[in-house]
Amino acid sequence: MFKLFRLLKPYKFLVAAVIILMLLQSLAQLYLPTLLSDIVDIGVVKGDIGYIIRYGAYMLLVAMGAMVCVIIASYLLAKTATGFGRDLRRTLFTHVESFSLHEFDKLGTSSLITRTTNDIAQVQQVIVMMRMFIGAPTMLIGGVIMATYKDSHLAIVLISVIPILVLAIIVIMRKGLPLFKLLQVKIDGINLVLRENLTGIRVIRAFNRGEHEKRKFEKANHDYTVTAVKVNTLMATMMPIMMLVFNLGIVVILWYGGIRIDGNQMQIGDLMAFIQYAMQIMFSMFMMTMIFMMIPRASASAVRINEVLALESNIHNSHEAKELNTNQAAIEFQHVTFSYPGAEQAAIHDISFRAESGEVTAIIGGTGSGKTTLINLLLRFYDVDSGNIAVAGSSLPKLKIENLRQQIGYVPQKAALFSGTIADNIRFGRENATDEEIHQAATTAQAADFIAEMKDGFQAVLAQGGTNLSGGQKQRLAIARALARKPHIYVFDDSFSALDFKTDAKLRAALKTETAEATKIIVAQRVSTIMDANRIIVLDEGRIAGIGTHAELMKTCAIYQEIVASQLSEEEIA
Repeated sequence: MFKLFRLLKPYKFLVAAVIILMLLQSLAQLYLPTLLSDIVDIGVVKGDIGYIIRYGAYMLLVAMGAMVCVIIASYLLAKTATGFGRDLRRTLFTHVESFSLHEFDKLGTSSLITRTTNDIAQVQQVIVMMRMFIGAPTMLIGGVIMATYKDSHLAIVLISVIPILVLAIIVIMRKGLPLFKLLQVKIDGINLVLRENLTGIRVIRAFNRGEHEKRKFEKANHDYTVTAVKVNTLMATMMPIMMLVFNLGIVVILWYGGIRIDGNQMQIGDLMAFIQYAMQIMFSMFMMTMIFMMIPRASASAVRINEVLALESNIHNSHEAKELNTNQAAIEFQHVTFSYPGAEQAAIHDISFRAESGEVTAIIGGTGSGKTTLINLLLRFYDVDSGNIAVAGSSLPKLKIENLRQQIGYVPQKAALFSGTIADNIRFGRENATDEEIHQAATTAQAADFIAEMKDGFQAVLAQGGTNLSGGQKQRLAIARALARKPHIYVFDDSFSALDFKTDAKLRAALKTETAEATKIIVAQRVSTIMDANRIIVLDEGRIAGIGTHAELMKTCAIYQEIVASQLSEEEIA
């Protein structure tokens, strides 16, 4: 957890001010019982009203000073904690943004959300309670010193009580720490079920699996509740133990103090001050108990945050990485083999082909044949196990990742849209795209007609994930987003599957003119989409089964012939 506190460096002056204020407040609190003792022993016993009023006013000023210190320290700590939380969230988010898909798969989306929100909130809460970290030990040590100064014999009672309380706290904390770690894992489980339920609500309702999902959530919720009850039960035992031990200590102090007063070995005011110091020590122990209750959970959260920050992406720019400065962006795969982490066999094996600028290279094959894997490797979401991928003659590891992706207009299998307007989503490809370019991209993508029918046109607001659009509309907006970028390479990963044949044909005709000079890679399931491609690559179980034009493959590739026969009639094939 203390590694994260390096982010407190910008707030070091605020923290220093808080420490000084809390020390002043503690000293004031320790001085008050002594003033009370003097008022009783001198003012009350001797009947000196002036002394009582004078020192009573002095006592009030000291108390008000302590209150002002606490108020200012609380404000500074709140400012520090919120700033620290903001900086930590920014650091974590920025670091996660650098991850490759492998790191996302390893940690899981729900866990990353929990770590960015709940875990950071737990650590942030420790900063808020820093006032206790400073005040409680100071009051505890100062209280023991002042009590010993007042009466060393009675102080033995206090000093003998404190180790018993410390031992109880240590025993309870040792049992509580594993439970705090488990509690955060259980929150991950709840977030996982909840996220799956919300994102898959259409499938759940279509298959009438609502009750099944309720049971899954109930189980995750029950597991969390059981763990939380164990934690709270364990923590709840601490307070009664402390109260019992300390109240017994107070009884002994009153009994023994009465004996010492009766023997003229102690004054009444000193006993009252001693009891006040005993109460301050007890209050300090309560505060330290709260600290010990929070630290294990915050520590468990800090460990989880550090796990993310310590995880480095295996895909990054090399020192020799350069930018791609050419309009000719031919792509070449050279004997590429790749396996997903943990997979028993390669997803693709010994893939070699070349996609030329100004041409359309199509990829077709059965489910699981490796089509999308080729796209993931081209975008450098993963690195190849062996072989090489080159763009414009430069190997991908020798190109800056940001610059490489800037050259590519990518349309994924599942159109991912963001909350905001239609114009914002199209402009996501290029922020400085003009309104005219946005309209042109939408027209080419065959999206202008349905956009015009919407109430606010290009300023129409999309729901999260574009749920207020159909699948075909979302695909066309995703294509428009890629077109607005004006890249040198276009990658369409099965991006026409939700379009009807008429729209598909019109879109491909418009793309020919709009993307004439660019390198185009189309992953498709429908033969009609790729029949006119300059080059068709047929994949089968991660290997190339054939390369050529439609006419050539109809003569030489049996797998392609099977695909065509399953989709087209004899008249269409002819």
